[in-house]
Amino acid sequence: MRLRKKPWAEPEMRKDSKVIFNQSEHKGHWKEVFGNASPIHLELGCGKGRFITQKAQENPDMNFIALDYQNEVLIYLLRKINELNIENVRILPMRADFLEAVFSKDEISKIYINFCNPWPKDRHQKRRLTHTRFLEKYDAFLKTGGLLEFKTDDTQLYNDSLRYFYNSGYSLIFKTTDLHNSDLKDNTKTEYEEKFSSMGIKIKYASVERR
Repeated sequence: MRLRKKPWAEPEMRKDSKVIFNQSEHKGHWKEVFGNASPIHLELGCGKGRFITQKAQENPDMNFIALDYQNEVLIYLLRKINELNIENVRILPMRADFLEAVFSKDEISKIYINFCNPWPKDRHQKRRLTHTRFLEKYDAFLKTGGLLEFKTDDTQLYNDSLRYFYNSGYSLIFKTTDLHNSDLKDNTKTEYEEKFSSMGIKIKYASVERR
């Protein structure tokens, strides 16, 4: 979805130390960025940040990194965490293609991928954040035993992603094609999740473990 340009967003973001523009300079040193050794969770495609904000509030003993390439949505996340005095979130304005240049081995304990672009055309499927091409990137920094949680409204993407996980050696922990009527506890909803659910669309979910 294309958003209206907000030329004022980046200058405002650059004034705040919670937004990290020189991401690769911190490779291997993200604990120092947060000032503690707590586990770090990474959300890819955070949007305006409802999900990551709630996670951070509920888990003050953990650290969270929110990644998105659109400053037009990240500026709202930044304002939200500042309004709520949330200190355990850092924002990365970048694309996911270059993550292996940003994080070192075992730096990330969990990855969240919520309602990513399904890229339905065959020639575009390698752009999917659950594709084996990206899973190989995550292997460079997601710790052994670390989890990846995935949500989508798209049935084809869901089925393909289960295959990607299997082919990449990830162990399935839990899956469901109807998240809101499943046994999963403590689900944190995203903006898209609320929207699709209100339209009667079932939410698909999978949790997998890196072996």
